Amino acid sequence: MTESLALYIHWPFCAAKCPYCDFNSHVRDRVDHQAFAAALRTELACEAARTGRRKLASIFFGGGTPSLMRPETVAALIADATALFDPLPDLEITLEANPTSVERDKLRAFHEAGVNRVSLGVQALEPESLAFLGRRHDAKEAIEALETARTIFPRVSFDLIYARPGQAEDAWRAELRRALALAADHLSLYQLTIEPGTQFATLFGRGAFRLPEGEDAARLYTATAEEAARFGLRPYEISNYAQPGAESRHNLAYWRYGDYIGIGAGAHQRLTLEGKILAARRHRAPEEWLSRVQRDGHAVVDEEQLAPRDRAREALLMGLRLTEGIDPARIEARSTLPFDEAVDRRMLDSLAEEGLLAWRDGRLVATTDGLLRLDAILPLLVN
Repeated sequence: MTESLALYIHWPFCAAKCPYCDFNSHVRDRVDHQAFAAALRTELACEAARTGRRKLASIFFGGGTPSLMRPETVAALIADATALFDPLPDLEITLEANPTSVERDKLRAFHEAGVNRVSLGVQALEPESLAFLGRRHDAKEAIEALETARTIFPRVSFDLIYARPGQAEDAWRAELRRALALAADHLSLYQLTIEPGTQFATLFGRGAFRLPEGEDAARLYTATAEEAARFGLRPYEISNYAQPGAESRHNLAYWRYGDYIGIGAGAHQRLTLEGKILAARRHRAPEEWLSRVQRDGHAVVDEEQLAPRDRAREALLMGLRLTEGIDPARIEARSTLPFDEAVDRRMLDSLAEEGLLAWRDGRLVATTDGLLRLDAILPLLVN
């Protein structure tokens, strides 16, 4: 049976570049909305012609800042997607938005366009932290955006960033409780990391600030899970918490190593065609992406058939982020390799003896300690 698809649509523009962000986002004084909307629709049609009428489980508008899109563009893309593919009855359609007053005022129009889940980039509720993170909203705007979203959308998520410079555990617990009292059925709680090429990477390299690390970072991670649990949100992925049934179906497609189409500047995809899993990426520069789509119907700059070992490695790297872990049979089905060839079995057993990995109901999972050390574990585990 052919699996369902997830569809990712990338809007590459932002009002400002946040200092921690390494996403494919760009600031422009002017954007030709009509041209970019037409190109996204063209690229979507091109991919649909390749795949045929697959079942569609989710649509995710990401970026950049997709809430800077015109609602009519969002409506047109949803209409195209649901005409080109066979939408499941509970099709999840998510749009990321910032909680500025300008974007908040567009939320109802996005809902009318077909969006049924919104994800708000709150990031912090403390004024000093919002300034440090380069956010263009204040705490009041964030709270108002959350309250507005809850009246419009059946499902609401928002993001917070923790392990910020000088952040104490008590202060983080208090801030998190304040956020959870407002919430949502879903939270993404990310530990601040320094990504190469960002403004923060330059500042951090100069010693302009320090981040909590080691035991301090571990305590913040533990506090995050404890506070979320008080409000009925359980961790289902290393940085994501949800009420039962409110998990992001779109992101689960990535973590469970399903098929997904990605359109827009810099978007990636993994797609099964004729029994082969093809990995593709599109040109990152928005203007060049636009030119290529107008000329060729798409802006794919690199597509390759993934070898069995690469498929196994990707499935392991993604799946162990989930608290449900991985099913060896799933790894074998997607990679065509026996599980014991996909992993270093001796290293797996050693990591299990150390309490970092465990077998639960036939699935391989990272323990709490293992999740804290996942970046170190994964290179050791995969062959």
